[in-house]
Amino acid sequence: MSFDPSRSVSQIVPAQVTYEGAGFLVHRPFPTPGLDQLDPFLLLDEMGPMELAPDQAKGAPDHPHRGFETVTYLLSEEMEHRDAAGNAGRLRPGDVQWMTAGAGVVHSEMPSAEFQRSGGRMHGFQLWVNLPRRDKMMAPRYQEIPRENIPTVINDAVTVRVIAGQSLGASRMINKRTPIFYLDVSLQPGAELVQEIPTEYNAFAYLVEGSAEIEGRTVSRAEMAILDRTGDRVRITSQEGARFLLIGGAPLGEPVARYGPFVMNTQGEIRQAMLDFQAGRMGEIA
Repeated sequence: MSFDPSRSVSQIVPAQVTYEGAGFLVHRPFPTPGLDQLDPFLLLDEMGPMELAPDQAKGAPDHPHRGFETVTYLLSEEMEHRDAAGNAGRLRPGDVQWMTAGAGVVHSEMPSAEFQRSGGRMHGFQLWVNLPRRDKMMAPRYQEIPRENIPTVINDAVTVRVIAGQSLGASRMINKRTPIFYLDVSLQPGAELVQEIPTEYNAFAYLVEGSAEIEGRTVSRAEMAILDRTGDRVRITSQEGARFLLIGGAPLGEPVARYGPFVMNTQGEIRQAMLDFQAGRMGEIA
């Protein structure tokens, strides 16, 4: 009988502070000069956290995407979404929006009118998941997941919100084109999580609060720990308490060509995406 050891940390990547959209603060562990991507993941942005006075809230006005999926997970305050096809919605604390850009969509992500008037704490995440070549030109779609539909498991001193995949006996099925799991984990001081991970998956943990230990390596706030692929599980503990995202997915192993909001397989496809956007073929928000 073979034994797969627990995964250890192959690299710790500190998030870089930058500004996106109309000028909102983000902590970004990748893409950065030190880490372009972690197949199948293209980007992770922690939006904030930041305290905003009334009329100071900013978002991401009209912009296009093609060739991948965006997963937006809001922890506090409210954002409103609109796109060129007339779709609209609102994300509240704890909600998730899973947008498959596919062949192309122009959309906006802006603070709600109430948030603009009152101000408050802005905090959330956006993950970009690459689409396989066969799906890059599929029709755009949305999957809205309200917080009450996200399974939450409390096991002694461990709390896990299962945004995608499974953990501690709970699962969240979502129509994914690329197999991934996405967990929001909180550990009380002295707690431990053991999470199974398919051996072929790339995986990482991003520390949101506190610090955690993975096989003798300490990971602190706003650091991303890339896990090696030597086992079928990871063991994460915390002496002081921690909150982190634990995310993994099956690598596509395909060529990646990217330019801003477009991610395709060749530079020719990137040029076509730019031409299609400039010609208005991805639409405009009325």
